[in-house]
Amino acid sequence: MNMKIAEFGEAELRRKAREVGISEIKTAKFQSHIKEMRDFLTSKKLGVGLAAPQVGKSLSLAIVMIQPTKHRPDAECFDLVIINPIIIKTYGNHCQMWEGCISGGPAKSSLFAKVPRYKKIQLKYLDENKKPHTKTFQDLAAQVIQHEVDHLNGIIFVDRVKDTKSYCTYRQYLKIIKRAKTKNAK
Repeated sequence: MNMKIAEFGEAELRRKAREVGISEIKTAKFQSHIKEMRDFLTSKKLGVGLAAPQVGKSLSLAIVMIQPTKHRPDAECFDLVIINPIIIKTYGNHCQMWEGCISGGPAKSSLFAKVPRYKKIQLKYLDENKKPHTKTFQDLAAQVIQHEVDHLNGIIFVDRVKDTKSYCTYRQYLKIIKRAKTKNAK
């Protein structure tokens, strides 16, 4: 695997990804991209999602892989490939949700901030078998999907931050989450 993460400031993160042709999806080359992205995300334990532009591919393709972690022990396992995704409906108001990005720098010093996201969305997309779907997602899955769809449109999470005082490093983010859990437990 010779994938390299594009970092904030690199031009490919600001370009709209190319729509994937339906005949392209089942090709060995495209299926290889999916496998490499999934393997890369899993092996590096880099986060919960990866969009093709983050690894230098102008393809409207993203992988969402959520696993429980020390600071997210209740997260349900979730694994999804989305091709040519379009958010067709949002529900309710935006909520401020903590986000980081693997393109934001090395893991331990990566940037985090509160980003306004919808807690529930409806998504139209193709899966890795060319099958079309229209599904509703909520909570963490909805948040990650919105983040990855933004990447496919040349938008990075810092573009969406409204509360600029919420910016912090990954280490500080973990401290904030720990304090919040302790406070909520009382």
